[in-house]
Amino acid sequence: MSRTTAISRRTMLAAAGAAGALGALSLPATASAAPRTAPGGSRPVIGRARGEWLHAMSFNVRYDREGETRPGDPDYWPERAPLTTAFLRLEQPTILGVQEAEFNQLAAVEEGLGRGYAMAGYGRDGGAAGEYSAIFYDARRLTLLWWDQFWLSDTPKVIGSATWGNSVTRIVTWARFHDAATGRELVHVSSHFDHQSETARVRSAEVVRDLVADAEAPVVFTADCNAAAESSAAYGVLVTDGGLQDTWRAAEHRLTPAVGTFPNYGTPTPDGDRIDWILATPGVEVRAAAINTWTRDGRYPSDHTPVQALLRLR
Repeated sequence: MSRTTAISRRTMLAAAGAAGALGALSLPATASAAPRTAPGGSRPVIGRARGEWLHAMSFNVRYDREGETRPGDPDYWPERAPLTTAFLRLEQPTILGVQEAEFNQLAAVEEGLGRGYAMAGYGRDGGAAGEYSAIFYDARRLTLLWWDQFWLSDTPKVIGSATWGNSVTRIVTWARFHDAATGRELVHVSSHFDHQSETARVRSAEVVRDLVADAEAPVVFTADCNAAAESSAAYGVLVTDGGLQDTWRAAEHRLTPAVGTFPNYGTPTPDGDRIDWILATPGVEVRAAAINTWTRDGRYPSDHTPVQALLRLR
């Protein structure tokens, strides 16, 4: 796919530089190091970023199992959709990497983010087909310079390819931005590693590591890596050996308790694995991080908890 600064899909919300001034911003939790939960009230854990700070989020929204779930099921998308919208309307990340989102689910994300946001990415099966690992961004602040998408396989330009032992197609979406708040350029990499093949996860991590090394700009990586932070081979490739910062570990403030990020609609527990990561290149300042257990009326928007970080490009 050729690199381009133009995005024309209906699902890409608005062109870069869409109208609407960025209003007064608030950082409700960044002044305190005390962890707290997010039970579903009106107060965001991070909220819209202010000044040079950049709010990054990774969110596996869980695909729509249409025909397999019924009203009242925790996984029933028509009832999860308004929760997804409400959560994103509350938190307003500057950049958001989603996983598992299907075309029909993008509208709930768009509605939550609101006017002024845009999207880069398309389905992993080509066009609108299959799950997206898309990047949403605040186009009032970030100008899209180019974006691209490739497949995690030996034939990365072949749509739908999978050659590393994974039966499910996996992709990387990445984009380069100019940040008006800092005057710097930023690369955002979004992905979803395989849930079954260790070989595929390691090979995927190696591809991301090499991409980051060649970026020549600060990089933020958001993904459901399907691997435990601090103890998996993929984490070793990217963090232990690759030198990326794990923003949860590097954060000056952790705004929420440490829990696993795949509670599967149950109660998140401290002994659960942190499989959803936000990583950043050295030199990116990490002010705060969160594992957001937001619910409304006891319902979760997804089987994963979104993870967040407050960053500054230095």
